[in-house]
Amino acid sequence: MSERPPVAGLGYEQARDELVEVVRALETGGLGLDETVALWERGEALAKRCEECLAGARERVEKALADAEAED
Repeated sequence: MSERPPVAGLGYEQARDELVEVVRALETGGLGLDETVALWERGEALAKRCEECLAGARERVEKALADAEAED
């Protein structure tokens, strides 16, 4: 895997797509221990980023619903 951008700067779709690549590479195997550990760590960070993005989207939807109810 080539040089990757910082996880914190990725949007949900970018993080999800890269996470799929990481999982595929780990499942395929054939990597050295250091590369496997580095990929695992990147995968954990990507999964956390996806969760953060989803939580942010959930908060925005809840706020929009609350605002719509307040207008009624």
